[in-house]
Amino acid sequence: MTWTSSIVMFVIIWWMVFFAVLPWGIRRAGDEALGHDAGAPARPRLVLKAAVTTGIAALLFGVAYWLVEAGKREPARMAARPPRDVR
Repeated sequence: MTWTSSIVMFVIIWWMVFFAVLPWGIRRAGDEALGHDAGAPARPRLVLKAAVTTGIAALLFGVAYWLVEAGKREPARMAARPPRDVR
């Protein structure tokens, strides 16, 4: 796997995990003043969620990288195989 495809894979995994982590621990602010959304989070803790996302994404990327480098899941190699003769 090249370094560019590694970066692209990590960024895609990071964003997928980030969207999964965003709703963790959300509590409504409850401030119903004019101009405030009632569903806005009181403390979004985005830095903590970004840190957790980075850790989880690093683990998932490590597994994905190992699978690709081990040759167990490489789509280009799997597609290049000639079809088996079925009799």
